[in-house]
Amino acid sequence: MASDIKELTFSQELVSFIEEWKGKPGNLIMILHKVHEEFSYIPRDVAKKISEMLEVPLAKIYGVITFYHYFKLTKPGKFNIQVCMGTACYLKGGEDIIQELENILGIGINQVTDDGKFSIEAVRCVGCCGLAPVAVVNGKVFGSLTKDKLSEVLAEYENK
Repeated sequence: MASDIKELTFSQELVSFIEEWKGKPGNLIMILHKVHEEFSYIPRDVAKKISEMLEVPLAKIYGVITFYHYFKLTKPGKFNIQVCMGTACYLKGGEDIIQELENILGIGINQVTDDGKFSIEAVRCVGCCGLAPVAVVNGKVFGSLTKDKLSEVLAEYENK
């Protein structure tokens, strides 16, 4: 069965991980985290293959994927911009940051620019309340954001 997985371009590390977790309690969530780490989202064909490998209904897999906000069903942009909408960020203008990003990039929440470079996502608290409002781009935190500062943030990624 491991050879079937390789056809979907799973890394050997992922194949080994799935085989290791196959019979363990809590395996589905652990495997989905690993898949998400590898692909940055959960492709449908991968979900189907996991369903077959674990002998779990595809509906159960999608139930887990859609229940947890962490998992994505569509591929994010090369630079995924996560705007915090936790209480502090929301009160200090998080919604304005999202609207300005939508205006600048010409896309909405959970969409990707035509060139695949940027995507925008609204997320729960990222734990940087003292820096509100905050956006995170591929793990890098940008705090005390204003609409005027967004062009500087985006410029950092334009030529990458």
